[in-house]
Amino acid sequence: MSEIDLLTVTHDPKGKNIKLFTELQKEFEGIYSEIFIAISEESSIELIKEMERSMLNVKVIPKEGAAQARRKALNFSLTGKSQFYHYCDFDRILTWGKNHLDELKNIVLDIPNHDYQILGRTERAMKTHPVEWIETEKITNKIFSLELGKEVDITAGSCSFSRESAEYIDRNSKEKMTDAEWAMIALRIAKLDVNYRSVEGLEYHEETNGITRIISDSEKWLGRLQLSLIISETAIKTGK
Repeated sequence: MSEIDLLTVTHDPKGKNIKLFTELQKEFEGIYSEIFIAISEESSIELIKEMERSMLNVKVIPKEGAAQARRKALNFSLTGKSQFYHYCDFDRILTWGKNHLDELKNIVLDIPNHDYQILGRTERAMKTHPVEWIETEKITNKIFSLELGKEVDITAGSCSFSRESAEYIDRNSKEKMTDAEWAMIALRIAKLDVNYRSVEGLEYHEETNGITRIISDSEKWLGRLQLSLIISETAIKTGK
């Protein structure tokens, strides 16, 4: 069986995911050959120490945004020997492992069959998200799908790829958001196949996937709209 590594990132100042991580740690270590995580230096000291005590490969990084964290996790993973990778935001992989572990295991087994695979949400999983996520991501997904030539959900925070794809991404990724960028690097620059699969496990649970700071409803909508614009622009211009 192919060796497959998990790449993930987190910024968790309050350590809200410590308990769930410790519950699922052994399961993840059984699914993946190695796990590489980039964790912000502003995260909970207890969480950082818990990870460093585990079998995870841990890189503590400055807080410079999700895209930089993802790039650093990917670059870090290339120090390993695996030929295939599963990227998933840390809160997403915790939700997936807690609620749909068998599905996760099956998805990982399928990863070596694809150069690059976008992992998106089923209709049911999408409906578990806040309305401001659902409505703004419809626009992002429509624009990306037009560029790709097939209907996909690009904004779920998970994908898988080969080492060849990873090396192209490592050399070329530079945008403010990587959701659309990485897939377009694989498609337009590396000239590799980009496939798609929807899953149940990328559902939303407020206690794990929600933001921790208190903001107004209008700020929530504006924030999601700004992300939609950045990702959509990246989908159009990357690799052209």
